[in-house]
Amino acid sequence: MAMIRLGVFASGFVALLFVILCTTYPAYAQDAPSGGSGDCSPEATRLHLPDPPYDNYIYFDCHSSSHVVVTSPISSSNLDVVKPRLLIAWPSGNSGIMTLFEPANGQKGSLEVSLQKSPVTGNTVDGIFETDHPENPNPRVGVTGWIDFNSSAVLTIPIIGSIRAIRDYTEGGRLNPTFQNAIVIQSNPNGGATVWRRWLDDTTTAWITFSPPNGTQLATSTLSDGRVVLDFPPGTYQFDASFNYPQLEQLSPSEVLNPASAGLIGQNPDQTTSLSFLSYKDKLLAGTWRFLTYFGRDSMISMLLMQSILSEGEGGAIEAVISAVLERISKSDGTVCHEEVIGDYASLLNQESGQKSAAPSCDYKMIDTDYFLPIALKSYFVDTQTGSDRKDDFLATQASFLQQNSGSTYSELAQLNAKKIMDAAAPFAANGGQVKENLIHLKDGESVGEWRDSNSGLGGGRIPYDVNTALVPAGLRAIGALSRAGFFPDNSDWGTIADQYAKVWEDNTLRFFEVTISQSEARSLVSSYVQQIDFTGPENTDSINSDLTFYGLALDGSNNEPVVRVMNTDDCFRHFFLNTTDQGQLSGYLNQTAEHILQPFPIGLSMDVGLVVANPAYGGQDWYGSTFKNTDYHGTVVWSWQLSMMAAGLSRQLGRCSGDDAPDFCSDTPLHSKILEAYNRLWDLIDANRAQLGHEVWSWRYDGKFQVEQLGALTSTESNIRQLWSLTFLAVHRETFE
Repeated sequence: MAMIRLGVFASGFVALLFVILCTTYPAYAQDAPSGGSGDCSPEATRLHLPDPPYDNYIYFDCHSSSHVVVTSPISSSNLDVVKPRLLIAWPSGNSGIMTLFEPANGQKGSLEVSLQKSPVTGNTVDGIFETDHPENPNPRVGVTGWIDFNSSAVLTIPIIGSIRAIRDYTEGGRLNPTFQNAIVIQSNPNGGATVWRRWLDDTTTAWITFSPPNGTQLATSTLSDGRVVLDFPPGTYQFDASFNYPQLEQLSPSEVLNPASAGLIGQNPDQTTSLSFLSYKDKLLAGTWRFLTYFGRDSMISMLLMQSILSEGEGGAIEAVISAVLERISKSDGTVCHEEVIGDYASLLNQESGQKSAAPSCDYKMIDTDYFLPIALKSYFVDTQTGSDRKDDFLATQASFLQQNSGSTYSELAQLNAKKIMDAAAPFAANGGQVKENLIHLKDGESVGEWRDSNSGLGGGRIPYDVNTALVPAGLRAIGALSRAGFFPDNSDWGTIADQYAKVWEDNTLRFFEVTISQSEARSLVSSYVQQIDFTGPENTDSINSDLTFYGLALDGSNNEPVVRVMNTDDCFRHFFLNTTDQGQLSGYLNQTAEHILQPFPIGLSMDVGLVVANPAYGGQDWYGSTFKNTDYHGTVVWSWQLSMMAAGLSRQLGRCSGDDAPDFCSDTPLHSKILEAYNRLWDLIDANRAQLGHEVWSWRYDGKFQVEQLGALTSTESNIRQLWSLTFLAVHRETFE
């Protein structure tokens, strides 16, 4: 049989090398999950999530977990972005395979791709499990299915190995020659072909095999630009996608939820199955398919919003989140890891630094993630009985994930993080220290540092609003509580000092970010913005009946802007994490949040599709409108978890009115009514968009009203069909307030 080795150079052109093999390629043993050492119990779990132009199939059993995505353009698709594609994503190693197809006739949009049910099992996707390969002790696992092409297709670009490599291509068009040069296309005796690659660890291999119907022959050809491609006549082909990498130990739906919440499995099978797919014994994953790995911020926000339903104790979901964060802390300075680098991509980065190793590493560029850790620790180990009982044993655990942390206890790593926060907060909290220079800045040389982590997400700002006004004081409050609970015996004074620092940060940071615009200027700015973006809906400027106040995304923005004048949803952090006590400030802050929720876009944040996370209408310069668009990842788009945190945050603030020490806004009847109206308006929007809530992010189009448009249909940045923090509505519900 013939084998062709592909070499994709920086230009995207392909060289080829023909090698004749004398051996046959091993056959697959396909899962029916039972039999021999491959027994699986319970039965495999399948979840079909159609989301045109993307069709999603999630499959997992006791051997492995897979997410299959079939992309087939529809009439409304941007055909320069949405192309026929088969993608398989695996949580283990953040791994995957992508095969990109083009219509043989060259007519964009003419090739339709779909999965068909197996003629053998009747399932759309089945599992693969095969052992007895002496070259690698790990079983070969994955998925098999049947893919149909309505017309002749050409497999033009395969990517095999890391999800990071696939993202590099789908989001930026980058193909790494180190990976691509090692891809092999191999013809099989049945007329089919296998595309495979040995990873940089020289141990793992990933394969995808296409087997044609009887009489059909797949063949390679070379295009005029030098690319070697695989030609598919019309028809249905069996595909087998597998790899032999160590698998994660998954938490079942009943294991990820606490006993009191087990009823959610029957009530919300889609969301609880998705939660299980993203939950493992040693970490929870951020989302699928693009972020099937550890992200510290995502994990902890999800835990905090879902804590009431997640399993506690050793082996539970909450401890999986917290231990994953502690394992990955930088021992040099206590910084929390943003994203881990594992699998084939870890081998690549190690190789580029001169090491032959598959050892994992971490990205430490974010500045917000540090502050979530003490909040999570306090929320579990201080606020719950199970956590309190588990504290000593848990903190004595020795880290093992990162080589540099080996032997350090969780207690030592937590203290490093707390000390970093205390040191960073001290200058601003000092007498006379409340100046901009003492606020928390992005790291030098970095354009991102918190959740709005696209390059333009903060409008070029260097001092983020959410970090300084909410996360720093919330982290300090948590450190104070942890210290009083005995967490930091070497720094017992933190129990007092941290609260003192927090009070200064709570009361003195908002003013730096405040934007106030006169009524007449606000109307003029919105009218200009509407013209700039060719918005065809109502301006609603007549509803601006007073001066306008909001808090900008960041300080020191692009074009020398002292404040990035973008109305936003990041008020939710302060509402959810803090119970502030400056009564005048609290009342005014809640009032402006309520106003922005109640006012429709473009004068406020509300659309029929939810709350946009950014509204640049009041920027006053054209770059605002061109930077924050409905095609931008952090532009005028809707993020599910921001809806969830805003709902939970307003619930927290309204809930304070039933306590003994109710804030002043509770007795201000017009203001309290306005906040309650905004809360219920938010929930009306949430309920109207239930079909979208599991998504990471979505966009919109205006056609008489705002209608949902998937971000991936407009731009190369796709939305994950299921995102961990978008599943938090399993725990966040509308509440009734007097």
